[in-house]
Amino acid sequence: MHAPGRIVILNGAPRAGKSSIAAAIQERFDGVWMHLGVDLHVRHVTPPRYRPGIGLRPGGERPDLEPLVPRLYAALYDSIAAHARQGLDVVVDVGHHDGYSRPLGILSDCAGRLAGLPVLFVGVRCPLAVIMERRLAGAADRAGAYVAVTADGPVPDPVLRWQAAVHDPGLYDLEVDTGVLSPEACAEAIAERLARPMPGPSAFERLAGKG
Repeated sequence: MHAPGRIVILNGAPRAGKSSIAAAIQERFDGVWMHLGVDLHVRHVTPPRYRPGIGLRPGGERPDLEPLVPRLYAALYDSIAAHARQGLDVVVDVGHHDGYSRPLGILSDCAGRLAGLPVLFVGVRCPLAVIMERRLAGAADRAGAYVAVTADGPVPDPVLRWQAAVHDPGLYDLEVDTGVLSPEACAEAIAERLARPMPGPSAFERLAGKG
């Protein structure tokens, strides 16, 4: 039997820096850290006609896709659990929210699927101004992306909706701010938190109603 692997869930808006933190974790941490999450599913796993799948943004814009989203999240989290039960460490980048045309309660279901496993739920925060800088800097490699931005235009509504929805209810074991910290510094903060025992029920235990 393998001792269960550690699980780090990075939750934040697009362009908050989750993937860069995940890369720093894979490079710096001991253990075999597998990287799962929204970018992998949107770009490589989900059939194009069902995209963005788990990356569906807040606002209830695609109610036709919403029935599929809980199933996609369930499959992702079951896969996370399967990796961890094989003794593999897992870092996950996601943008959880409940801003659909009707509440779906996906986060609490996902938390329940990792019951009994060591999970650190990390809120990846980033100021809106930095988000916009990153979106503008990456505009050339995201032609046809779901929302266009321009240097002299207003902040698009979808970006504002992400900022408002992704950290609700804001229940975390740790929060990092990528507007202040580098990916490497965020990874260091995560490593320090992983090294300490939880003072009480973890964020995921509370979200699942078990703590």
